[in-house]
Amino acid sequence: MVDLRLLQALRVLHAQGTVTATARALNLSPSAVSQQLRQLSQAVGATLLVRDGRRLRLTPAGRVLLRHADGLFAQWERIRADLADEEGNQHTTLRIGGFATAFGALLAPAASALHRAAPPLRVRVTETDTGACYQQLLSGRIDIAVLTPLPDSPPVDDPRFDQQPLMDDQQDLVVPLDHPLAGLDVVDLPQAAAETWIAPHHDQHRLIESLCGAAGFAPRTDHHAGDWSSVLALIAHGLGVCLVPRLVPLTAHPGVTRVPVRGDPPPCRRVLTCVRSGSRQQPVIARALTALQEQAVIAHRLDRTRP
Repeated sequence: MVDLRLLQALRVLHAQGTVTATARALNLSPSAVSQQLRQLSQAVGATLLVRDGRRLRLTPAGRVLLRHADGLFAQWERIRADLADEEGNQHTTLRIGGFATAFGALLAPAASALHRAAPPLRVRVTETDTGACYQQLLSGRIDIAVLTPLPDSPPVDDPRFDQQPLMDDQQDLVVPLDHPLAGLDVVDLPQAAAETWIAPHHDQHRLIESLCGAAGFAPRTDHHAGDWSSVLALIAHGLGVCLVPRLVPLTAHPGVTRVPVRGDPPPCRRVLTCVRSGSRQQPVIARALTALQEQAVIAHRLDRTRP
């Protein structure tokens, strides 16, 4: 018999690449992770890993075991769902991770609704970026991720995860109130090709570069800011423009305005919910996903009242 914890160490190592990173993800010591990997190799009677520089690489036998491990963990999550249905177990803590701009419209109101529901559900919410969301799901640190996928994110058919669309977050060009584009009902993105751009946090900056590249130009960025409040402050003082998602409120910055960008469909970022494969039907996870879907519907209605 193989302990699932040993298989989990192999799965996380494959995602992280090093024993040190795996230990950090699993909240273990590096020596404990190394010991688990040795025990797993002995249990299956095969060499699973070989050293490749500073990293460990799966052998052919390791890849076979990893493929079966993903299916075993998905089945284990389904077993947990069946047990919870049988026992009516609703008393647990649910952990949700998501990106910062999802908090105001999605994560915070959904968590509040679950706290007030009958029976109440205790929810812990953590701000985290897309890459970390997948790793924290895999290591069991969170149960649901709300994320925007990136080009290097796991594909939608990755057997470790169950990823489903939640909403599309439209991108508007945000400019100062006295900007020549401010009075337009809609703008074509190439009209901002000669503008100075504000570079926001890494994930959004990559999206902007991709959208502008598809429109035929590379944005000239003179300023960089890590949070949206700083980005909007720079725009308000006439230092540049930026594509800003509709989930980002502008109420604290009266010196800026949104101009919708033309497109069919308009430029947007896809927002997903992501859980471990097999866990979507667990009662507490299903309740939280429903709450997030309800908030997404509300956010979409609000979008239709924006410019």
